[in-house]
Amino acid sequence: MDSADTPLHDLQPTLDRLRAAWQARKPDYAQRRDDLQRLRAALKRRLDEMARTIAADFGHRSLDESRIADGMTALNEIDHLIRHLRGWMKPRRVGVGWRFLPARAQVRPVPLGVVGVIAPWNYPVNLALIPLATAIAAGNHVFLKPSEHTPRTSAFLRDLLAEVFPANRVAVATGGAEVGAAFAGLPFDHLVFTGSTAVGRKVMAAAAPHLTPLTLELGGKSPALLCDDYPIDRAAARIATGKWFNCGQTCIAPDYVLVPAGQRDAFVEALRREVAARYGADFGNLDDYTRIVNDGQYARLQGYVDDARQRGIDVVTLGGKADPAQRLLPPTVLLEPGDDAKVMQDEIFGPLLPVKSYRTLDEAIAYINAHDRPLALYPFSHDRATIDRILHETVAGGVSVNDTLFHFAIPDLPFGGVGASGMGAYHSRAGFDAMSKLLPVLWQARRTGGDLLKPPYSKAKWLIDLIVR
Repeated sequence: MDSADTPLHDLQPTLDRLRAAWQARKPDYAQRRDDLQRLRAALKRRLDEMARTIAADFGHRSLDESRIADGMTALNEIDHLIRHLRGWMKPRRVGVGWRFLPARAQVRPVPLGVVGVIAPWNYPVNLALIPLATAIAAGNHVFLKPSEHTPRTSAFLRDLLAEVFPANRVAVATGGAEVGAAFAGLPFDHLVFTGSTAVGRKVMAAAAPHLTPLTLELGGKSPALLCDDYPIDRAAARIATGKWFNCGQTCIAPDYVLVPAGQRDAFVEALRREVAARYGADFGNLDDYTRIVNDGQYARLQGYVDDARQRGIDVVTLGGKADPAQRLLPPTVLLEPGDDAKVMQDEIFGPLLPVKSYRTLDEAIAYINAHDRPLALYPFSHDRATIDRILHETVAGGVSVNDTLFHFAIPDLPFGGVGASGMGAYHSRAGFDAMSKLLPVLWQARRTGGDLLKPPYSKAKWLIDLIVR
């Protein structure tokens, strides 16, 4: 363990301190709102510092991409939480039905206690602060474990949160896999994990002894399905944004594209034009092109390319050339890979894009359904009946129709996977409810027919006959 890592023996005492402070003074509306406002102000003031810090962790990351993906999304979500907080906290009236009148019932959102958040490296601020802010809005205290793969950003988060919150309300644990494994095994009142499916399984196993409720935001292979009526150039532009933003290091990036057989080559050429338009004909606009986060991830991605070439798969570099010293991997298309290719077996998390042609929509839908349910699905068609059919015949965590990525940024849309791509959802009301106990409460009246439902039942036969019908 690094000397800056949180000692393992400090984890449980920190959780105990957070829970004791929460139990002593559960956050009311005024505190929750004030916490969110101060978090927003602190992040807004330090956005440029945040972008530079993330860039240093990546070796190079577009400052604008950080401002958009880690800054704007977090600020937007905090604004939404503040705007709706008072209404979400109110008890929700529930009907009791005529048999139980004149009783009344309600659901009261009450905080759980201490929420654990394990954040990934790819959007290290966004995916830490959005679940953290949601947990705060729901009235909880938070213990955060940011990624060890972005250590500068983890230090930034620890400093930012210490500026906003007292240590008994929000705490941060730093360290590598050993700390992460111990953190996942703590008896949280709820645990939010964002990361790979493989690590998600380990987190779920670690949480199981305490029956810790989980929100698992995982990943998988999210397909884009291009139908033959949709303009190829527009589809290429929007798929390019989804794939090359953050150099493809996005859990909901298009992982492969299904294209009508006769349009495959035209689609690849449209992608090539997008590379030239965005990054220069000579691939010289590298300020706007993010690098791969570390040597291990670069080697993994290069291994996919090497495996594809060994299998005789056409590998088409759309601009520039790879530079391992910079961890620079240019946009690359792999044509018609089979499922035995490594690039089709794992979530890619990089700028490599398999393109597979199909003959009929039945065939394309069957291919999607033959694999794990994806975190995202991107159908492209202007025909409503076609889109409705795709949505009816597939299951995915979320969908952007005729675009990519942007459903994540809509606050009122729940974000979450299904099956191998995750469980549960958060963002907005969905996150507030997930990090609350929706407490059912029945308020009984002074006089009720229920007082008559007791032996000898013969005395209440008329009432039993009335309600059992």
